[in-house]
Amino acid sequence: MSVSTAAIDPSVCAPLPVLGQDVTVPLVTGGEVTYAALDYAASAPSLQRVWDDVAAYAPYYGSVHRGAGYLSQLSTDLFENSRRTVAEFLGCRADDQVVFTRSTTDSLNLLAAAIPAGCQVFVFETEHHASLLPWRDAQVTYLNAPRTPAQAVETLERALADRDPYGPALVCVTGASNVTGELWPVKELAAAAHAHGARIVLDAAQLAPHHPVDIAELDVDWVAFSGHKLYAPFGSGVLAGRSDWLLAAEPYLAGGGASRKVARRADGGVDVDWHTTAARHEAGSPNVIGVYSIASACKALTEAGFDNLVAREQELVSRVREGLAEVPEVQVLSLFGDDAPRVGVISFVVRGWNSSHFAAALSAEYGIGVRDGLFCAHPLVRTLLGSDPQDPGECGAPEAEPGERSLNAIRVSFGAGTPDEHIERFLRAVSELVSEGAQWKYRTEDGRCVPDRGTAAQV
Repeated sequence: MSVSTAAIDPSVCAPLPVLGQDVTVPLVTGGEVTYAALDYAASAPSLQRVWDDVAAYAPYYGSVHRGAGYLSQLSTDLFENSRRTVAEFLGCRADDQVVFTRSTTDSLNLLAAAIPAGCQVFVFETEHHASLLPWRDAQVTYLNAPRTPAQAVETLERALADRDPYGPALVCVTGASNVTGELWPVKELAAAAHAHGARIVLDAAQLAPHHPVDIAELDVDWVAFSGHKLYAPFGSGVLAGRSDWLLAAEPYLAGGGASRKVARRADGGVDVDWHTTAARHEAGSPNVIGVYSIASACKALTEAGFDNLVAREQELVSRVREGLAEVPEVQVLSLFGDDAPRVGVISFVVRGWNSSHFAAALSAEYGIGVRDGLFCAHPLVRTLLGSDPQDPGECGAPEAEPGERSLNAIRVSFGAGTPDEHIERFLRAVSELVSEGAQWKYRTEDGRCVPDRGTAAQV
């Protein structure tokens, strides 16, 4: 998968307006500063366009699919039109289904519940836990972390060649790493999977907000992503792709909406006729606002010119990498090397610093929000840091004191709403913290590194 390097037209490549861009936060050293949200990989701020669309719809809120009233009918049309918008955004094939879920995690757990009996699942250890862990009822083969895209394809081909050729098989792979931001060779992996009679699901949680995703062009069987990473509010997600396994499986949730007909039997039991559409796995009253917000975000990114957004983000990626390279104490984490294409997600460690301490200082002294920890991708971060699997560390701050070495890293991530100033402030802060040290003392409290109030460092 390649990243566009087309020339940027400044008139169409300004940052997209997002919520919270004018929020100010207090600094432990005194005063306030506009918050620099550089944790897009966890949750991107909602686009202002999305929020405005949701606010305009809110007075017309109504239950979908079951009501005869005007607002119910309007909401039903909005819900189903949103499904078509998402299908178009993803380049779905004519017979693909779009199922609305709560998140990427929910989407992949839904697919895991729908795989046929005896299915073999192949997943790289480099995956986010959302795609690493759902396959508990399947025969799972975990593949070692590759060090090049070509090695990823070769590793998968060898594993698939050794499998039972007659049973069902599924490959799960990320599109862009939530730790390194590196793009994976999705199209080549899909071709390898299909050549060996396997199917493939793409975890696009980190890819879809940063790069166009086309199911037909990539030739993947399913795509999963979350609304809260695609500039929409929390609580909505998508699983899109082939319908046969989904229709053959029992509903993910049993209840109203998933059933077409329910009748008592003479023996006292219940017969159920389940839907044969996406509704089969959308039981209960759906999150209409969440679904609409995803569709609104898809439209906003498309109308803004996704290629232009990608090109601008690549300028930011280059600026961050160049700036971090100027600080010898900084080590950027990478699987595929410096030349690998990547989205706006970069993780690093700083020699002589506890990563949680560094992240806390960025927040408290500079008003910059980044992430620290293992990013819910423990095996990958351990591999990148060269640690033993039994070394302490967790998804969040460790119980290490400031300055003490720890098994965790710092992640800076950005996207369509990131101003240039936030990137420059971040790079300046990294340089100053490394060269001058923190201006404040910090301590560990409830697993988090926090400022020790009233105790400035001696500088």
